[in-house]
Amino acid sequence: MKKLVKAVGCTALVLAAVSMMSCGGEKKPVSASGSSSASGESSSIIPEKTVTLQVYDQLANYSGEQLGWFGQVMLEKFNVKLNIIPESGNTYTTRMESGNLGDIVIWGNDSDDYLGAAEGGMLFDWEEEDLLSNYGSYIKKNMPLALEKNRNISSTGKIYGFGHGVSTTSKDRQGFFYTWDLRFDLYDKLGRPEIKNLDDLHKVLKQMKEICPTDDQGNETYGVSLFPDWDGNMVMYVKSLGTAYVGWDEFGFGLYDPTTGTYHSCLEENGPYLKALKFLNDLYQDGLLDPDSQTQQYDGMSENYVNGTAFWNIFNWMASGSYNTDAHVQSGKAMYPVRPTEASPICYGQSVYGGNRIWSIGAKTEYPELCMAIINWLCTPEGFMTSLYGPKGVAWDYDANGKTYFTDLGKKCQSDQSTPMPAPYAGTYKDGLFQMNNITWANDATNPESNGETYNKDSWASNALPPQSEIESKWREWANSVSVEDYLGKGAYTLAPSSTYSEGPKSDELQVVANQVATAIKTGTWRAMYAKNDAEFKSLVDSMIKEARELGVADVDAFYVKEAAKKKAAEDEAAKD
Repeated sequence: MKKLVKAVGCTALVLAAVSMMSCGGEKKPVSASGSSSASGESSSIIPEKTVTLQVYDQLANYSGEQLGWFGQVMLEKFNVKLNIIPESGNTYTTRMESGNLGDIVIWGNDSDDYLGAAEGGMLFDWEEEDLLSNYGSYIKKNMPLALEKNRNISSTGKIYGFGHGVSTTSKDRQGFFYTWDLRFDLYDKLGRPEIKNLDDLHKVLKQMKEICPTDDQGNETYGVSLFPDWDGNMVMYVKSLGTAYVGWDEFGFGLYDPTTGTYHSCLEENGPYLKALKFLNDLYQDGLLDPDSQTQQYDGMSENYVNGTAFWNIFNWMASGSYNTDAHVQSGKAMYPVRPTEASPICYGQSVYGGNRIWSIGAKTEYPELCMAIINWLCTPEGFMTSLYGPKGVAWDYDANGKTYFTDLGKKCQSDQSTPMPAPYAGTYKDGLFQMNNITWANDATNPESNGETYNKDSWASNALPPQSEIESKWREWANSVSVEDYLGKGAYTLAPSSTYSEGPKSDELQVVANQVATAIKTGTWRAMYAKNDAEFKSLVDSMIKEARELGVADVDAFYVKEAAKKKAAEDEAAKD
């Protein structure tokens, strides 16, 4: 059996060793950190010289070294630097052909790419020579069902990782992801007109631009600003808008209705995807869609919301993470949820099995123990909380009753990401944000160190405060609610149940077809979004559908119809537990 420390090849692993020599004579010094810690972290070996780990991350919006406070935390705890390598173009194919995916590998889903790597010997077996037991003890103890789900995904019967967003219980739902945030100060000035549907929303956004034609920097304003970085089989924001409105979840090349188990192709006539696309094109025709949406990256879009360039966004992270700074809020400006009354946004059930975005370790890494120790730490309460909010004792902590609270600095960081961090951390809070863009636990999972509270800051007793500003007070009065969760929970929503389902592999031939169809759909969607009039929009959509059909979209849809039946069966089975 191959040795865990590949650089040491001919030397047996000794946990208490102070140093090791490779067969070629190169010294690879390590030290043991003990068998256990108060937080449950398993023993790990820390290199004496700083090691740079390559993190191939299909979810990342960032390329390069992890900097700022989180980079400093990694240096202090593990003496490592993290180099983030995002998925871009042929990154997956290139790294597979090279025979080395990287040290830590994070997958966008647990289907084709992941299965190809797992079954092709490109991922490290977490049970080999007790890697999981020795360096991932917190994961092994607290995420057993997520690990078993991973074992059953591939044909190898081995554990290569676990999926994101693991919950401590299957009984509860997660917090709302699609919150329909709107510039409430402008909405209030307009007299708070009723928004029943997307047509009403369009009218309101148009009126907002009339009373607020420029942003903080004097630039033209828009109803919404988009970006293409997260496009997959479809254009991300278009399918997400469909999900946020009708409550059907992204699935393959369309949307899945969790109530009936039905798969709906994104090219379905009058379906949610094409309706959402027409809405966005209507905004464009009215000067309400940021014209840079197709070419700007995530950071450019985010900056637009920081500056108040766009008035509306469907995601929960947009308002609090970008626009609702102290300066804006204290001047009476803020984004808060204003959901169309006919919308039924999807809300995800808690999953003890984890989701489809996999944490794994590359088979060719020289430091499997170190990679496992880092992932294991990110699963501990301190590690996960740090990835979400910053260093413990600096940005957040527990009070005498074990309840979680933000420090004064932490509060400032949450309301203004440009807040400078104190020594020994460099830069601003934003500079050090966790760049792996994946989670271990679900945000709404119970934090075992917080006396019954969850990891979600919105659920902490310390944050259950009276309105902190006049604009928040106005929103609460209008919403007849004390929080975002309270408001959205009172309205219609669709619950997507959790299960052990993972998408099955496609044949090589079908995967080629799927890749070609995806390109046609994404290209056609963006073209149609920028159509100058309704006639051009219809022509471009018809051309997109025609091209997709010629490429074989019917075969791809047939695959997902069968997968939808498997998904529904798994959900029904999980519901019996």
